[in-house]
Amino acid sequence: MPGVVDLAAEKFHALLVEERSDRVMVLLNRPEVRNAIDQQMVDELHVVCTALEQNPKVLVIAGVEGVFASGADIGQLRERRRDDALQGINSTIFVRIAKLPMPVIAALDGYCLGGGAELAYAADFRIGTPNVRIGNPETGLGILAAAGASWRLKELVGEPVAKQILLAGRVLGAEEALAVNLLTEVHEPAELLDAAHNLADRIGRQDPLAVRITKSVFHAPAEAHPLIDQLAQGILFESDAKFDRMQRFLDRNAAKKADKNAGAKAGNETGETN
Repeated sequence: MPGVVDLAAEKFHALLVEERSDRVMVLLNRPEVRNAIDQQMVDELHVVCTALEQNPKVLVIAGVEGVFASGADIGQLRERRRDDALQGINSTIFVRIAKLPMPVIAALDGYCLGGGAELAYAADFRIGTPNVRIGNPETGLGILAAAGASWRLKELVGEPVAKQILLAGRVLGAEEALAVNLLTEVHEPAELLDAAHNLADRIGRQDPLAVRITKSVFHAPAEAHPLIDQLAQGILFESDAKFDRMQRFLDRNAAKKADKNAGAKAGNETGETN
């Protein structure tokens, strides 16, 4: 089909990309600058997003060599001017990642700062290692965290902690991030990607259409509820997966009940024989 992105045929340089049947694994791959996010990485992430919008799958994002992303590329950022800011180079790709049809998992290790943190905030799940250092030092560089942190972080951790990070340059360690639910799991570095894939497996056991619609409803504005919930449920109530999955549930329960009754009957007969 014309226009369909084939990730296996794409040439990536700032990313390492592996596509599986139900997920895409992306590694930020600029180790010489601690995986700093530059224009090429942004462009390549747009290619991945196009593929996932065409063929929805879970996205897992991590970094190479013990670092998620140290931030935006300061060399490029130093030269950007007003018109570059108005283009929203990083914010546009992070919004696109946040809006992907299926969930996004960020697997964090080491530095997760500035634009790297904002990329993580755009994910649906954030898991990490004890080495994680996450925060937004932008005000120390004379700018603001304009790629999502200024509004997304408050939703994630609440206003007091968000202000400490955004206004006072506080960087959270893994345990601190876990305590404020910025991370939901902490694993040793050697186990991080396995943990990310285990989470992707759990998502994969759900009905894909139900997951996609639930994600959309979850992010709908408050004033859209409950109407949007009812409309979404109406779609799912007509899906084949709903009937198949519910029938399997009823069949399993019926089988368990039959086994229980057979066991009770066998026990009674044994008692009568004795």
